[in-house]
Amino acid sequence: MKIINTLINSNIYIALAALCLAIETQIQLNCKPQFHPYLILIFFATLIEYNFNRFVTLLTYKKSLPTQDFQRRYRKYKRFYALITFSILGFTLAVLLANVYVLLTLIPIACITVLYSLPQFKSKWNKLNLRQIPYIKIFLIAFVWSAVTILLPVVKQHTAINQPTIWFMLLERFLFVFAITIPFDIRDMEADKQSNLKTIPLHLGKGKALAISISSLGCFMVLTTIHYVVSGQTYILIPLLISAMSTIVFLLVEKLKSTKYYYYGILDGALLLQAVLVIIAGVWFH
Repeated sequence: MKIINTLINSNIYIALAALCLAIETQIQLNCKPQFHPYLILIFFATLIEYNFNRFVTLLTYKKSLPTQDFQRRYRKYKRFYALITFSILGFTLAVLLANVYVLLTLIPIACITVLYSLPQFKSKWNKLNLRQIPYIKIFLIAFVWSAVTILLPVVKQHTAINQPTIWFMLLERFLFVFAITIPFDIRDMEADKQSNLKTIPLHLGKGKALAISISSLGCFMVLTTIHYVVSGQTYILIPLLISAMSTIVFLLVEKLKSTKYYYYGILDGALLLQAVLVIIAGVWFH
C-alpha cells in the first residue's frame, strides 16, 4: 500500500501511463515496442508538469494557510522539490538524446502546457493563463495528452501526419482522455466555482457532464471499431473496447467513487490499463 501511495503521490504512476500510451502508439503504427529517447522525454515531461502543478498549488495557497499548517505542508512538499529537480535532469538528458524533429514537434505542445500551468496570481501575467478561458481546460488536457503520446512516435517513425489513420488515432485518444477528465472537473466543481473558472460540469450540471463523458467513450468505441476493422488490426480493437467498457463501469459504479484511489488510481489507471492491454496484444499477435 505504501508503494502505491508513493507512485500516485509522486505522479510516477501517471507518468508511466503517458510512457505506456506512447508505446501503444508504436503498436498502432504496426511497429514492435522499442525504446526511443522520446519515451524518456514523455515520462519526465509528464512528471515535471504534474509535480509543477502541485508546486503552484502550494505557492497559491501559501498566504492563506496558518504558519504552522504551511510549515507542515512545506516539509511534506520538500520531496516534490527533489523530485522536480530529478525530473528536470532526466528531461534535459532526454532532450540531448532526442531526435530534432521530435523536439520541434514538442515545443508548441510544451508552450501550451506552460501557459495552462501558470499560477493564478493577480497580475498582468494572469491574462496569459489558458485556464482563464471559459470551458477550455478539459479540452487542453485532452489535446496535450493526445498530441504528445501520438505525434512524437509518429514523427520519430517518419510517418506522414496527414494520413487518415493518424487522425483517427488522435481523435480516439482525445475522446478517451476527455472522458476520464470530466469526472475530475465534477469533483472540483466547488473549487472551480470559488476560483471563478467556467467548466462543463458547472455549466451543465453533474448529471449531464457525466453523460457527456460516457457519450465520449461511446464515440471512442464506434471510431475504434471502424478504424481497426477497416485496417484489419482487430487484435488492437479488442483491448481498446475492453478499456472503454471498463472505464464506463468506473464512471457508473457509485461505490468506487468513495474509494481513496478513485481519481488518481482508478481513473488515471484507465489510461495505463488501455496501454498495457494493447501492448500485450501487440506483442502476442504482431
